[in-house]
Amino acid sequence: QVHLVESGGGSVQAGGSLRLSCEYSNYVFDCMAWFRQTPGKERDWVASIPTTGGPGYADFVKGRFTISKDSAKKSLYLEMSSLNPDDTAIYYCAARANFCTFVPNAQSDFEYWGQGTQVTGSS
Repeated sequence: QVHLVESGGGSVQAGGSLRLSCEYSNYVFDCMAWFRQTPGKERDWVASIPTTGGPGYADFVKGRFTISKDSAKKSLYLEMSSLNPDDTAIYYCAARANFCTFVPNAQSDFEYWGQGTQVTGSS
């Protein structure tokens, strides 16, 4: 059984930084992503790191967030900087069972999901 567990969320003042981690077990994933969701809204794609090629980012996080992975540690990361109240959301880690040579950005591209970690940006 596959488990994805996010950590690193919290409250931060505007302009601050956080580092999210996602640890997984019982598999090695090559294609992963971060999404986020606020109450009453759709889950939005944040960033993806494909099997080959460079990562992709949503326009609203470009230049502020960096996605990375460490397959040996079975971990995915999201470095977030210049946080603001609009970044407040639950952040979810997602994993695709198969490799990807494109930048996946739809929820349907991913089979496995974590439970999420809350990030709150205060003004």
